[in-house]
Amino acid sequence: MGVITEIRDSIFRATNRLFAGPEPKRIGIYGPPNAGKTTLANRIARDWTGDAVGPESHVPHETRRARRKENVEIERDGRTVTIDIVDTPGVTTKVDYEEFLDEMDEEDAIRRSREATEGVAEAMHWLREDVDGVIYVLDSTKDPISQVNTMLIGIIESRDLPVLIFANKTDLEEANVKRIADAYPQHEVVPLSALEGQNMDTVYDNVAEEFG
Repeated sequence: MGVITEIRDSIFRATNRLFAGPEPKRIGIYGPPNAGKTTLANRIARDWTGDAVGPESHVPHETRRARRKENVEIERDGRTVTIDIVDTPGVTTKVDYEEFLDEMDEEDAIRRSREATEGVAEAMHWLREDVDGVIYVLDSTKDPISQVNTMLIGIIESRDLPVLIFANKTDLEEANVKRIADAYPQHEVVPLSALEGQNMDTVYDNVAEEFG
């Protein structure tokens, strides 16, 4: 009876997998600190689920642990693309506690810098092991050529991951999307303002096309 039960359960699980469809793709949102990653993650999550992923802040490294929003269904042109959003900590080559002294006392600043360093390590682990695609967010008011961006995009390319580069903060006067497109001509660059919700239809069209 035990063998028959195991066979029956195996058939049941296989049937469920067959009709359940593909697993959601894990899409990591990456980029340097304060590029607007969490703002974008929250915009996507709210638009399609009604819930935010996590708190937003002007303080660097507010996101110090990867946060995940599962089963976000994006509908475009009559089809549905299901993804898990992974909002990762901003990646930098150095986290200095002095960055936080304007916002908190020294003890809290040291703790924050330690947590941020651990968050960077976690983000790198996700990138090397656990994501199926990448949304790379850059602040379009800043120079996109940096050690961090070169390193991360190099890792993404070495893993042959599908990637979209989002030039964020286009609501600001000093935004320069062309500078980003010229720096990374091998990738699709999509301008947007996650804060203002500008150009989000184009964002979703590209997400569905690239990750669907």
